[in-house]
Amino acid sequence: MTSKWIEALTGTLEQKKQYKQDKARIDGLPAPYASVAQALHRYLTYYGGMTEGDTLVRMFGDLADLWERAAIDGAPVRAIVGDDPVEFAETFARSYSGKEWIDKERKRLIDAIDKAASVQTQ
Repeated sequence: MTSKWIEALTGTLEQKKQYKQDKARIDGLPAPYASVAQALHRYLTYYGGMTEGDTLVRMFGDLADLWERAAIDGAPVRAIVGDDPVEFAETFARSYSGKEWIDKERKRLIDAIDKAASVQTQ
């Protein structure tokens, strides 16, 4: 029972293992790819706000894949992220749908407005 509760809060052990492997792949990239991938990883951690472990693991695995491929090809960093790294990061994050922390608050806001509006029309 306790292990299910802990996994609900922190994710499965398999997800943690995969996350650590993908993070090690990012950290092991050659310069300048490692610093860019690490910066994107940090930004996505804060920006993404996702609550589903499998979505996060998939996103960070794909991030590692992207920068490993760029390093192998010797692609210029700007050729990958373009002129606006924030737009790149946020577009990248939006391609991974899943529950987000803010979803709960969005529902609360909508419910509060609906309740207030229904009282007002009575």
